[in-house]
Amino acid sequence: MGLGSSTETPRRVETAQQVVEQERKPTILDKPWRDVTWDESTKTKLMQSLKEYKPPIDSVPQARILIIGVVSAGKSSFFNSINSIFRGNITSQAEAGEMATSLSLKYRTYQVKAGRGGQPLAFLLCDTMGLEAGKDGGVKTEDIESILKGYVPDKYSFNSVQAMDTTGCQTGSRLPVQDRIHCVVYVIDATKLAIIPQEMKSKVDEIRKETKYHEVPLMVLLTKVDKACPHVEKDLKNVYRSCYIKDLIYRASEGLGIPVLNVHPVKNYFHELNLNDTCDILLLTAMQKMLNFADGYFDNWEEDTE
Repeated sequence: MGLGSSTETPRRVETAQQVVEQERKPTILDKPWRDVTWDESTKTKLMQSLKEYKPPIDSVPQARILIIGVVSAGKSSFFNSINSIFRGNITSQAEAGEMATSLSLKYRTYQVKAGRGGQPLAFLLCDTMGLEAGKDGGVKTEDIESILKGYVPDKYSFNSVQAMDTTGCQTGSRLPVQDRIHCVVYVIDATKLAIIPQEMKSKVDEIRKETKYHEVPLMVLLTKVDKACPHVEKDLKNVYRSCYIKDLIYRASEGLGIPVLNVHPVKNYFHELNLNDTCDILLLTAMQKMLNFADGYFDNWEEDTE
């Protein structure tokens, strides 16, 4: 089933104007459908958990998380946001912005350090060129497969017309696990989920099939949730009380054929000058889930090699 398709109500084929109108009049639940404690101690525990994380396989120094998504969905901004939390101030190491074409033209692996001058944490956030609907636009599906296998080096420049030549790369199914991708995160702009072009849905379906074939867990980040619902814009703590955000999460789950628990809403830092605990908790929770999924990949890898 393609992303956004359904046999339920006509809302699955809303026009952009209908989507906007519904976003203006969402309802809110009396109680959140996911329980979150929005206080500083929660943030502190999440940060400590990420600082202490280590991949369960000794030969793997860092879990590799691949971030994919359409142009301006918030891929690079997610890294910047996580990096900002551990630095203690807003940073912008990865280039991010609202552009019609991808700002990320190279494959980049970004480290997050435990504070300024601190030790790198045991995970890498891997950023790619943005997905585009056209056949010759954005990162190619073949390049995504090469990244999953560990063929693509850091700072490799993408070619939107021709995929990377992997002729000289090591072949076979048992490539070094430390070089492979251990979790894929598909970043979706919450304000545009209902109006994704069919060409883009088809490209995402191809990538989803690749992740399934290579047994790499797939997770979704639903970004810009504050812009999608006025209740959330007013107070980010309403994210799990918003009926509209809940519906978007279920749509993403259904469209990609993944469990609802694999879909997480976040708000990246974009124009803010200071950090916010509520925003940090959403971001850190998503990061922790990515590492949990990566651990599942490592468990399967060890079972297959026994």
